[in-house]
Amino acid sequence: MSVRLYVGNLPTAFDAKELEALFASVGEGVRFKAVNDRDTGACRGFGFANVDNQTLADAVIEQLNGKDFGGNALRIEVSERRDARSGGTGDRRSPAGAGNAVARKAINKVVHADSVDSEAPDPRWAGELSKLKALLANQTAAV
Repeated sequence: MSVRLYVGNLPTAFDAKELEALFASVGEGVRFKAVNDRDTGACRGFGFANVDNQTLADAVIEQLNGKDFGGNALRIEVSERRDARSGGTGDRRSPAGAGNAVARKAINKVVHADSVDSEAPDPRWAGELSKLKALLANQTAAV
């Protein structure tokens, strides 16, 4: 089973062949891909390595974690899967409590209707339309 490793604290400009040689010194079966910036194409400072088995992954972590590469101490650890991070508190990218925003947005939202009624209001605006009707019903105009 393949193990995915997070490789962090990479310099923005480095020789990929040199890094591959560093991984090859630990053992065969390590494939690395750096994460690059969309606009500049420069490395964002991290990447992911796929390793063939758990024992090789442990060896890579033991031998290369904290090792100097391009003036930076590498940070290598087992990567967390995206579904494991999808919670409100463990996600560093979003502010506290933002994990519940998706759940709040989904309330009272009509996504799909099997039958389309030409007289029925657009489901995206049905809630607002009912509020407007209630406001108009409560108003009394002096004539």
